[in-house]
Amino acid sequence: MKAIGLMAGTSLDGIDAALVDLKRTGKGVAVELLAFETYPYNGETVRYILECSDPATASVDKVARLNFYLGELFGEAALKIMKQGGVAARDVEFIGSHGQTIHHLPAPVKMGRYRIRATCQVAEPSVIAARSGVTTVADFRPADIAAGGQGAPLVPYVDHLLFHDPRRTRFLVNIGGIANGTVLIKGNDDPLSVQASDIGPGNMVINELVCRMTNHKETYDRDGRHAALGKSDPKLLAGLLATAFFAEPPPKSTGRERFGAKFVDDILKSHPAETKKQYRDLIATATDLTAHAIHGHYRKFHAAKASLDEVIVSGGGARNLYLMQKLADLFAPAPMASSSEYGIPALAKEAIAFAILAMETLKGRPGNLPGATGAKKTVILGKIVPAP
Repeated sequence: MKAIGLMAGTSLDGIDAALVDLKRTGKGVAVELLAFETYPYNGETVRYILECSDPATASVDKVARLNFYLGELFGEAALKIMKQGGVAARDVEFIGSHGQTIHHLPAPVKMGRYRIRATCQVAEPSVIAARSGVTTVADFRPADIAAGGQGAPLVPYVDHLLFHDPRRTRFLVNIGGIANGTVLIKGNDDPLSVQASDIGPGNMVINELVCRMTNHKETYDRDGRHAALGKSDPKLLAGLLATAFFAEPPPKSTGRERFGAKFVDDILKSHPAETKKQYRDLIATATDLTAHAIHGHYRKFHAAKASLDEVIVSGGGARNLYLMQKLADLFAPAPMASSSEYGIPALAKEAIAFAILAMETLKGRPGNLPGATGAKKTVILGKIVPAP
């Protein structure tokens, strides 16, 4: 069945759109990627999202309008990827849209008689369905939260479908704005045994430092070039790795609320940067933070369970050569590769994942994993908006 996956992450680089052909194969799924593109956000859109993500600048009217505005952009992305793939709306069975996270609050807070976790993804699916003419599944996280989970990460379910192997223990690492990891123990094809979690910052801190250094002329560290020209500060790195989140046991989830602009503000208060050299030293340190957090997470929480046969990386961080080399050094002798080498392009993986999650929803199958989110049970995810 042909489907579209739409994903916008915490890096705020744009909307990833994947047109795929999917086929369930027993305990796995076969994926043929027919077309993929990232449709970048312009500066104005990024500003809207950041304003609505910060309680100091957000307002009810801004959030309401952003939801429908992003619905238009996501609907437009769906139409563009259909055109690129040479298919019409009648040929596409459904769209799976993650939307854009503007706030994620996985820690429970007492309200009245309840302890409340919350999350908010925008990009109105009714608009996506209306503009594209395709049934749309969206808003995947709340069902997991209602079942006692943190609502994220959800991609580990798809990691299991695509990558579990009877002979190899694999650590699947996705490095977007936030990094998350999935451990797949060899010989165990039971998805309920999968352990996964958010790990900490992926590209988020690096990107914010690059934006500030270049006055937003650059939004990420292309190939890790700035980090390669800097010198990591061991004392600062040790202090950052002492952040309480890294010691919390999985499953856990996080986002911009913890590792966004305020986190970078705190770094710059203790280590002011005015020159490119000073910023590049901080970018190198932030990149080391991502690498050491990923490796430390695996070593602390998973290394005792099975010997590691390989590390498979996806997401925008897979293009950061400096980061990839750091990870390769830390995880050696276990080999490391991009998911692209396994037929799932690194940049398209999460968009593909939400097409698969939408397929599971429409087939009445659960799409969360308690070992990834902490939910009390598996549940069917998402809300379905029929094509008009």
